[in-house]
Amino acid sequence: MQPKPYSMQQTDVRVRVNEFVRGVYNWMALGLALTGVVSYFVVSSQAALQFVYQTRWLFFIAELALVFVLAARIQKLQAATATGMFLLYSALNGATISLLLILFTGESIASTFFICAASFLALSVFGWTTKKDLTGFGSFLFMGLIGILIASVVNMFMGSYGMQMVISYIGVLIFAGLTAYDTQQIKMMALSQPADLDAAVVRKGSIMGALKLYLDFILMFQYLLMILGNRR
Repeated sequence: MQPKPYSMQQTDVRVRVNEFVRGVYNWMALGLALTGVVSYFVVSSQAALQFVYQTRWLFFIAELALVFVLAARIQKLQAATATGMFLLYSALNGATISLLLILFTGESIASTFFICAASFLALSVFGWTTKKDLTGFGSFLFMGLIGILIASVVNMFMGSYGMQMVISYIGVLIFAGLTAYDTQQIKMMALSQPADLDAAVVRKGSIMGALKLYLDFILMFQYLLMILGNRR
């Protein structure tokens, strides 16, 4: 009769983990959907496209500020505020990514999206199921991320197509690695949550997990599009 309480405890843990992970992916999916809707609206309107182009630096600064505040102050934010900031970031990112999408044909955007989605799914499954601890790769991937960000800024002034392609290939590899790494971190977060954790804290954890996976997906998609996309 002893195994029964243990079995019930395992079931409770499994339920909590599934609910948390479901929340992460639901918020991520909502963020991606919002990004897609805003991008479609901007691309479809010459006036909106011109406005975003003329104020693109303001959009970029606002996006950076939102990500920074979410990452640095998530514990002090209200759950509703964190949710609103994530959705606002998704909408702003939809506007700015439209400036990239207009450069490519609709067919290549669609095909690249499905390739990215399939890759993301495979990498997430790997990150969730692998027995290998990926924690050690985190600092390496972060250093690579800083490197491509610096290279991207430099290339904005150089305008080198060759350098952009190198950045894109490296970017795909980095965000592929981050997808598996972040998925494993989310799994560890879900497993470590106590049973009596406040619902608002769980919600904020879901938002942060969704933001990480959203960024992995969006940036991997953009770099893949630079490699695979057919320009208009």
